[in-house]
Amino acid sequence: MNNSISKRILFTVLCFAILFTAAAQEVSLSGRQLQVNGTPYTIKGVCYHPVSRGETQRSFEHLDRDLQLMQEAGINTVRVYEPVADSMVLDKLYEAGIRVIVGFGYNQNGQFDILSETCLDYVRTYKDHPAILFWELGNEYNYHPEWFGGDINTWYKALNTMADKIQGIDQDHPVATAHGELPSAEILEKCPAVDIWGMNIYRWDNPQELFSQWEAISEKPMYISEAGADSYMTVAAQGYEEGKNEKAQADALQKILTQVLEHEEVNLGVAVFSFVDEWWKAGNPSQQDKGGWAPGSSGVPYDRTPNEEYWGIIDIDRQKKEAYYILKTLFTNNTKTN
Repeated sequence: MNNSISKRILFTVLCFAILFTAAAQEVSLSGRQLQVNGTPYTIKGVCYHPVSRGETQRSFEHLDRDLQLMQEAGINTVRVYEPVADSMVLDKLYEAGIRVIVGFGYNQNGQFDILSETCLDYVRTYKDHPAILFWELGNEYNYHPEWFGGDINTWYKALNTMADKIQGIDQDHPVATAHGELPSAEILEKCPAVDIWGMNIYRWDNPQELFSQWEAISEKPMYISEAGADSYMTVAAQGYEEGKNEKAQADALQKILTQVLEHEEVNLGVAVFSFVDEWWKAGNPSQQDKGGWAPGSSGVPYDRTPNEEYWGIIDIDRQKKEAYYILKTLFTNNTKTN
């Protein structure tokens, strides 16, 4: 390789490194408020785990269309349950004005997980990417002591230890966890290193009391890491017909989001569950099935049944459901913060 080519390659690499570093952004907390480069930031988000028809693994083949739909709806954040190890995907998200809550699992066979501490490798690699909003450890693990030898305190110890280690590497992004429902004061005491408490909340269509309950036990920031409803009624109830029922989903989401967005003094925002239907969850991934199971499912409106493949605000073909328009109206009208 001649010197001229070598110099051009070196120059290109250096330019990329400079641009990448310059684009890094500081995400910080001021009391119960989230800020990006000093500007208040409300999470207007969705849980995003796109799996194509007939498949069982996440795929970003429809990312461009998804980003168009997200932008139209005023979505500024996606919550992912496993890290995105493709910088081009992160680049596209950032260019679309969408930031990422990056989730790490406990035991993912050494793939950027907590148990092997390989999640720290991901943090080191991507901590300067401007798409990153914050890091998140676990997803409602409090419902699964069996994953920790029957002792859930093993999880809380691992959670606090890893939060502390991430903070030692990256001081520009908070560390969160996604807890199933409201944690107790005792749990909070076990995990002082956690900066933000996410909560997966399924209280029918009325999460109103959650915010005062949180204020009573903690001064830390919180956000709703999951909330929503599915678009299938297993039985007729509450005036909604059995079968596919987008109106039931839309009505529930309108009530939930209205209450969530009214409490920005306590709550950082919400990641609605979910962006797109997930056909892989309850049966044949090539067809949409009824059924599924989730902890606390008695709180799912309006039939107390979490039909796991019907939670999207869009369907698998990227057609908008009624709930999409509800979310769009509430997110785009909420302009107090970006």
